[in-house]
Amino acid sequence: MQLPEPLVAVLQAVRRIGRPRIVGGCVRDWLLGLTAKDFDLEVPGTDFETLQRALAPFGSTDVVGRSFGVIKLRLDGVEYDFSLPRRESKTGAGHRGFAVEPEPDLSDKDAAARRDFTVNAIAYDPFTEALIDPHGGERDLRARVLRHTSDAFTEDPLRVLRAFQLAARFDFSLAPETAALCRSIKASFAELPVERVWGEWAKWAEKSQKPSRGLAVLQETEWLAHFPEVASLVGTLQDPEWHPEGDVFAHTGYCCDALVRLKHGNSPQPKSAAFFCWRC
Repeated sequence: MQLPEPLVAVLQAVRRIGRPRIVGGCVRDWLLGLTAKDFDLEVPGTDFETLQRALAPFGSTDVVGRSFGVIKLRLDGVEYDFSLPRRESKTGAGHRGFAVEPEPDLSDKDAAARRDFTVNAIAYDPFTEALIDPHGGERDLRARVLRHTSDAFTEDPLRVLRAFQLAARFDFSLAPETAALCRSIKASFAELPVERVWGEWAKWAEKSQKPSRGLAVLQETEWLAHFPEVASLVGTLQDPEWHPEGDVFAHTGYCCDALVRLKHGNSPQPKSAAFFCWRC
């Protein structure tokens, strides 16, 4: 993985006090052959104060929360998140109802178990160049499958909508057992703030390579019912002479996929504008 030179220097210093790993979506993207960016770092083997002292000489640091064990380092205009391994336990409703407990000596497997999908639970050691993949994320990545990392998946209903937009962005299918878990928490949709729901739809609209895959995830998880304007397309028939593909829901999926393939030339409009103008 190609790391920014300023970050490499920081990691060399952090290596003296802990075991830095690159974690999260940037590892997934790199393994998919995409440009790795938005680097997140997890550092087992140290404590919060020692990590903060190691980072301080390199730039401005912002302590997000000692209880979360996260420090933001601004380096040459780029912000990096450094965190300690941590456990999360459900304490209330919604995606924020969690108690977070940093645990520096947590095993790689237990540290990764708090992540949503196995493909997002792969870590990378920047010094040995080894993948740390205790949940089989690389296997699922090759199969283009979204599979929950642990049964704790159900504690955060926002993860269902993350499955929706990730499936569309990377043309992933949803593992049957993960779809079943999503169906089991269908009622928890009401716990989610509107802005977080919109955030996942915005990612679907702006970043999808196959939007129909996301719509299919909503249908198979039964979360489509929470979006009645879209759900009403299912079973709405069309003239088979002109629309042999099926109902309006199927037609909508084909249209959205075709929109992604269109070249917008020098238009300043983002792809999401194309989706919503089409819907209007």
